[in-house]
Amino acid sequence: MIDGLKRYPAMKGSGALWLGDVPAHWSIRPLKHWVRMNVEVLPESTAPEHEFAYVDIGSVGTGVLTQRPQRLQFGTAPSRARRVVHNGDTIVSTVRTYLKAIYHVDGIAEQLICSTGFAVLTPDTATSPKFVSYLAQSSPFTDRVTADAVGIAYPAIAETRLASFHVAVPPLAEQAAIVRFLDHADRRIRRYIRARQKLIKLLEEQKQAIIHRAVTRGLDPNVRLKPSGVEWLGEVPEHWLRVPMRQLARRGRSTFVNGPFGSDLLTSELTIAGVPVIYIRDISRGSYRRVSKACVTVAKSASLEFCQVTGGDVLVAKVGDPPGTAAIYPTDEPDGIVTQDVIRIRPDMSRVIAGYLVTYLNSRAGRIAVGPVVVESTRGRVSLPDFRAVPVVLPPLAEQQAILDEIATITEDIGAAVGKAQREVDLLREYRTRLIADVVTGKLDVREAAARLPDESDEPEPLDAADAEPDTDDPADDVDAAAQEAEA
Repeated sequence: MIDGLKRYPAMKGSGALWLGDVPAHWSIRPLKHWVRMNVEVLPESTAPEHEFAYVDIGSVGTGVLTQRPQRLQFGTAPSRARRVVHNGDTIVSTVRTYLKAIYHVDGIAEQLICSTGFAVLTPDTATSPKFVSYLAQSSPFTDRVTADAVGIAYPAIAETRLASFHVAVPPLAEQAAIVRFLDHADRRIRRYIRARQKLIKLLEEQKQAIIHRAVTRGLDPNVRLKPSGVEWLGEVPEHWLRVPMRQLARRGRSTFVNGPFGSDLLTSELTIAGVPVIYIRDISRGSYRRVSKACVTVAKSASLEFCQVTGGDVLVAKVGDPPGTAAIYPTDEPDGIVTQDVIRIRPDMSRVIAGYLVTYLNSRAGRIAVGPVVVESTRGRVSLPDFRAVPVVLPPLAEQQAILDEIATITEDIGAAVGKAQREVDLLREYRTRLIADVVTGKLDVREAAARLPDESDEPEPLDAADAEPDTDDPADDVDAAAQEAEA
């Protein structure tokens, strides 16, 4: 795709470290002198019954909506639902900047309002709207935004700081050529990604079918069965028990809890070093991987001893896709503290193997079992008191281990195929990111290549929401506070 692309014949220093050298005929100017920012807001005099579509930080990935806009009325909408967005605008998250939530708005037929956690970039008639979007999505730009953000749990960048960024702007005709080239490349890359994602989905469905049968029927096809007492589950092995989730935790007051954060722990109490704070975004696809960087002091941790986490504990996400996703906290990680949206279970090892409980919760059976205790809201959320009563069909310990071993053996090849396809997706994403960055910062000249491209539909091929990094923390109580922190 980049074969034959050349460098620009004449370059000049941009004066901005993140840009480096740029084509000599491109102009350098502050962002605020190139596009307008936050032009229009809903006034407080807006009628309470006024309806609009609303986009918040959690529903935007990099270049894609991960959730449909919500239908809200002004009178009941959150106070941050104020910024008016028009076709051609690009919205850039200034709060929780690590999410890189950036979206180009086009083709909307109704009024769209976004959170005050976004900066709305509005181009003038001498600027290609899509070029603004590509530049804002480029890794040099998003890395600069992230680097200039302040705050720990909810880093944010002041709008005045964002507005002062210097950008390199090519002539309008060249912007159009760049957009034409990147749109063409983007369609092809998305098509490849979508094909790999479909393969991954089919493989995961096959794996889930194997796991579902193993955790609901066991390994012996000739085992005697009995009614489970659960309509959707049907019959289970005669010697298996049906127990509520709470009976699988050790006895004691603090073996089945979630964190207190949001009220007992203030954002100001978070630190860079100390005892790790565990967020939902650290639990993904049935495994734990620390993404968040927030900590609390050892002294603060001691006052929250009841929600501390240690190696071997089971973590359950109260919010996510789907709610109830579980993972084992690794034994090589330092002890941590869970937030209010993470359930920590300290398994009773005389009754259940932690790995088996996690496998059950992440299986089709576990998701169905958890479904009735998910409280419907903007995003489904597991109710902790109800979650304690979720039914688990439980084989003896030796059989639990045998099931885990058999699942690992049978699904090994599937896991390898999924891993290979996922690596291909990751490489394609990396290639797309690098290509956009090199083109919009003037490192590659695509003018001739764009002129040779065939005519294509103006409609971009949709990028599956799965290609975006999902946000799983609830921003409802933190966006305004983080924005104020950045302005301070």
